[in-house]
Amino acid sequence: MRHPVSRLRTRALAVGLALSAAALVPAGSAGAADQYQWAALGDSYTAGGFVGDPQPALGDTARDGCDRTTGAYPGLVERELDEFPPGKPVHLTNVSCGNATIDNIAKTKQTPISPVQPPAGGWKAVDPQIKRANLNDRTDVVTIGVGGNSLPFGGMLLKCLELGAKPGESCREHYTNPPAGEESIQDKLARVQDEYVEMLAKVHEAAPNAKVITVGYPAVLPDEGSSCNRLSLTELGSIKHADIDWLRDDVLKQLNSTIQRVSSFFGDRYVDVYSSSVGHDACQSAGTKWVEGICGDAEDYWPTKLAGTALNCGLINKRVTLVHPNGAGYANTAAHVERAIRIALLDR
Repeated sequence: MRHPVSRLRTRALAVGLALSAAALVPAGSAGAADQYQWAALGDSYTAGGFVGDPQPALGDTARDGCDRTTGAYPGLVERELDEFPPGKPVHLTNVSCGNATIDNIAKTKQTPISPVQPPAGGWKAVDPQIKRANLNDRTDVVTIGVGGNSLPFGGMLLKCLELGAKPGESCREHYTNPPAGEESIQDKLARVQDEYVEMLAKVHEAAPNAKVITVGYPAVLPDEGSSCNRLSLTELGSIKHADIDWLRDDVLKQLNSTIQRVSSFFGDRYVDVYSSSVGHDACQSAGTKWVEGICGDAEDYWPTKLAGTALNCGLINKRVTLVHPNGAGYANTAAHVERAIRIALLDR
């Protein structure tokens, strides 16, 4: 649930901006087709995965394997904008997709990997998100939350879990001085920056009149790695404390800095959700954390086992959450994204 103070501040802003916007709209100009167009693009941190109800619903033939849910921030923001419209209604087109990379936003098709009721032949490849969202010169706002899978951050976490279980092995050393054929973390971040530049250029080309808002990643890791219980899979499991500190400072924070830097270059608004989520990481107690650990609480449709690995969260009555936001985490992100959208639409 969103904190009451944050909700009141957001609603106060909503009312103020709505009144300002309404004053700029000529009388009688509103109509059924008179609405803002908002496209939400991104990966699982945008789609939702295991928070809320699947969207489309389970059993719906429109399901595409992207694991969008009603509990993720696009849906939360949409409901707030419906209740307090910024001058006129906002229509959301959400094409975010779990496991999406930067290239899947504007360049290459993606084959979804949802573990939830996959069809017998597997999921069909989906078009790049700017095409699925039909970005055009009438698009007013585009929000983008992507980048982690391009490192890939999830794969690095699993590698750190593996190395954490081996005495004398270091995840930091593995990615700083990698074995032959594998990128160093420096090379990964440099590549991500280049990919992000190309992606934003294509988004602006597809939606030349849109306000583009990029969304960073929350503080999924604690300020002190030593605060984690290495025996607990509901936190960060076997990852060594020193490697947690390295993942936080040299990987996650650098990824956010890269996104912010490229966004600034294009003149786009960057939404920082890291600062507000410090102290709500995966190693906090159940009532405090805004992100689940390796194993965590999720809706019943979400799996307890990670295919292709020995990870079985069902043994501790949990589900495979792999360090993703929970409902409270999405509520925090939604408050920041909603504010950014309202400010962007004030200029329309």
